Amino acid sequence: MMRLTVSHSTRYRYDPPVRNVTQSLKLSASRFAGQQVLNWHITAEGATIGSPFVDGFGDTVFTLTASGPLDSLEVLVTGTVTTQDHAGVLKGHREKASPQVFLRATAATRADEAILALAQKVKADNAQASQLDIAHALSQAVSDAVRYAPGSTHAHTSAAEALAEGQGVCQDHTQVLIAMARSVGLPARYVSGYLFADADGVPHEAAHAWAEIYIDTLGWVGFDCANRCCPTEYYIRLGSGLDARDAAPIRGIHSGGSEEQLDVSVVVKQSQQ
Repeated sequence: MMRLTVSHSTRYRYDPPVRNVTQSLKLSASRFAGQQVLNWHITAEGATIGSPFVDGFGDTVFTLTASGPLDSLEVLVTGTVTTQDHAGVLKGHREKASPQVFLRATAATRADEAILALAQKVKADNAQASQLDIAHALSQAVSDAVRYAPGSTHAHTSAAEALAEGQGVCQDHTQVLIAMARSVGLPARYVSGYLFADADGVPHEAAHAWAEIYIDTLGWVGFDCANRCCPTEYYIRLGSGLDARDAAPIRGIHSGGSEEQLDVSVVVKQSQQ
C-alpha cells in the first residue's frame, strides 16, 4: 500500500479579460478497492464550484462558473489517497453505464485501415488466447508501434495519425489501444489520472493517461502502453471517457473572444503512513 499526495494547479491567463467562464471538472479521485480517498479538495479563487453529481461512468463531476472581467483563473487540486496494486483490475468501482457503451468510436479513436490491420494481426496471432491475453497483446503491439516522444503530437492528434507517425505520448498510446480493442469487439475507454515517479528516479509525466479494457471474466482492466504495464499502486485514477476529450479533467468555455494561455503544474509525492 502507498500513501500519495497530489498538488495540481491549472492556471489560465486571458488577454484581453473574459466576461464569463464555465467549466466541467473531472478532478476527483475515483473510489474503488485499489484506491481510498483520505482527503480531496478542489478550489478556484473568485469562482463558484457547485454541488457535484456522479455520471454514468461512476465519475464525480463539478461545475465551475466565474464572472468577469477575468484576466486569470487558477483551479487547484490537493489531496491524499492510499493505493494498492490490484494488477490493473478495477474492483469495487460503482458505475451505471453498460460496458457496451465503450464500443462506440469517436473521431479521435476511429480505426482506419492500419489500425484494423494491426489489431487483426494481433488477434490472429493469439487465436486461441483468452480475452485478457489478447488485451495484453494489443497493448504490447501499441507500445512497439508508437514510440514515446514528448512534443511529437498535439492535443487533437487522432489514433490513426499517431499510429501513422509511429510516435506520440500517453494520450496517443491510449487512443490507439482503444481503437484497436474496440475493432476486435473489446469495450475500451480512456482514463485520466496521475502517476508517481518511482523510487528508481525514472521520469514520468505526473499527469497521465491509460486505457481500460473490459474483460468478461474480470471487468475493467487497465493497460498503460507508455510504460508497458498495468496500473499499480503508483497510479491515481480520476475519471474515464470515450476518448481524451471526453475524459479530460477540465473542459470548458469562456465568453469574450479572448486568447487563452495555459500553465499546468502537477506534483505527486509519497507521504508517510
